[in-house]
Amino acid sequence: MKANMSNVLGDIVRFHRRRGGLSQHELADLARIGKTSVFDIEKGKPTVRLATLMAVLGVLNIDLMLDGPLMDECRAALGDPAEPDTDTGP
Repeated sequence: MKANMSNVLGDIVRFHRRRGGLSQHELADLARIGKTSVFDIEKGKPTVRLATLMAVLGVLNIDLMLDGPLMDECRAALGDPAEPDTDTGP
């Protein structure tokens, strides 16, 4: 059975928060969001706003990476500056 992504993200946030020695309230203050939002993320609520999640991930130094079979093509088409550097020359 495939894990629910909201639950997985919640588990990751909770793990990092605890390892960082932060309470939910402290994390919320650092991310400038409400404590309820941290609770919702950790409980896997699927309707949390992306901006809220990104604020929490930023405080915890967690990078969100997107991957898919067309990502290289997408990055090239969009001229994404986050495209991996393949220059190996001096």
